[in-house]
Amino acid sequence: MTDTQLAAIKTTLVNRGYKAVDAAVILGSGLGGFENNLERSITIPYHELDGLPETTVVGHSGSLSIGYIADKCVLVFAGRFHHYEGHSFDKTVIPVKIAHEMGAKLMLVSNAAGGINLRFNVGDLMLIDDFVNTGFPYNPFGERVLARYKPDAMLKLAKRLSVELGIPVQQGTYLYVTGPSYETKAEIRAFRLMGGDAVGMSTAPELNYATKLGIECLGITLVTNMATGVSKVKLDHAEIKEVGELRKEDFKRLVSRIIEEY
Repeated sequence: MTDTQLAAIKTTLVNRGYKAVDAAVILGSGLGGFENNLERSITIPYHELDGLPETTVVGHSGSLSIGYIADKCVLVFAGRFHHYEGHSFDKTVIPVKIAHEMGAKLMLVSNAAGGINLRFNVGDLMLIDDFVNTGFPYNPFGERVLARYKPDAMLKLAKRLSVELGIPVQQGTYLYVTGPSYETKAEIRAFRLMGGDAVGMSTAPELNYATKLGIECLGITLVTNMATGVSKVKLDHAEIKEVGELRKEDFKRLVSRIIEEY
């Protein structure tokens, strides 16, 4: 995305009455629909915004919404751009660039992932406390030093609010791979030894780039299936939507409260 395209998107949002935002949310597979909770909102399909690719993955509607949660102005990206779809890493972080251009101080990034930790169950929400990066170079964006995701303060806030709301959450390490194929049983055994609790194909680039730009951020994983070898059931993308429906309300309540209290 060029600086001119980025400026044009900001101008579009300002002209619609949104001069700046407080927070941004990137929605992963199975958790679309959060944008419907915004008040005084508008929604713009990605194809109407120059510089945004179209989404091709089932469960990613491909739209940008902006509105309010309580008194906080929030950007919601319903759909992301994965490296496995053929996008460069620079394109995978376009939502982060837009959020930063609009002044966001907080970013929450969700995803659907396979459970590696044998204590996890399908339907768990996992707060991401660290990454294992197997799928992209240590320095994919051209900087000499890539900022490292440090969510300590956000983890503390999210865990406190989850207890207050009565929403059970896990905490663990997200292992990033480029995909798009599911992992083999041997890979999952290796990933578990490497410290991974869940494995997925997104999120790490966005959170690391948000950290670089000085945006406070937190990743939230929905465990939509147990990874190959953990479960004997054949993996199918359709189950992501089914599990997402079961946890959408909890996700909405938790993310909304984090934004309200940040």
